[in-house]
Amino acid sequence: MTPERIRLAASLRELRARTGLSLAALATKTAFSKSSWERYLNGKSLPPRQAVRELCRLAGEPEGRCLALWEIAESEWSGRAKEAAAPAPAATPRPPATGASPTAAPAPAARLAGHRSVVTVAVLASVCAVTVGAVAVAAALLRPGADGTSRASAEASPHQDPTSSAPHCRGTACEGRNPMAMRCAASPVTLATRHTAAGAWLEVRYSKECGTSWARMWGTRVGDRLEVTAAGRVHDVEIRTAADADAFVYTPMTATAPGTTVRTCFLSAGDGRRECLTSVPR
Repeated sequence: MTPERIRLAASLRELRARTGLSLAALATKTAFSKSSWERYLNGKSLPPRQAVRELCRLAGEPEGRCLALWEIAESEWSGRAKEAAAPAPAATPRPPATGASPTAAPAPAARLAGHRSVVTVAVLASVCAVTVGAVAVAAALLRPGADGTSRASAEASPHQDPTSSAPHCRGTACEGRNPMAMRCAASPVTLATRHTAAGAWLEVRYSKECGTSWARMWGTRVGDRLEVTAAGRVHDVEIRTAADADAFVYTPMTATAPGTTVRTCFLSAGDGRRECLTSVPR
């Protein structure tokens, strides 16, 4: 089970405890069966978005945070987050130029001895580098800052814990990246919502923690496009498959400081109509 689904299931169990309802009672008050709720609350399966909304309603909890957790878990479950975060393929080495005389390969014994020597030197160099680096980093982290606090707590990197819900990037480091994969969609602010003439919905989102904005759409059709523009930078996304049309689809993020104008445009595949709105994060 992924960390995202673990966090979502824990939040749902907390909400269910707040309602004071048994699983059977929960089934009578929602559109989902007792066995379904047992799977959702234990993280055995990903609940539908509507199930999360209904549980929030029964617990008297604003649905924003839990839906954000659900979106992150759904993105991981569907594989979209992994696709967005996948590294670029390594470059293929060029073949030697025509006519160049390749260096003869060493005999097996000589090649093995050479390999061992290289590995030994590399290991010793790595050990020395790690030791020196660790001493330098420890000294820097233990040196108190201007307020007397340790820099270790003030500058802790979110990459130290891969299961952390803390953002994985900030500001310009997030430019063009997926808000789900970078953990910027855990508690965003909705700057604007629009129900388009084509029937699709779109929202403009802003993460204060990441210092970024992006847009998302749902209820769409194949061929619909969404683009977001800020400070001259444009990012867009297109609905390419029926699976995309059945889910939330996000544009990449763009770095936006408070006061930056964000322009979001929806382009309908049906009639080619373009609907735009402007919003400003505060």
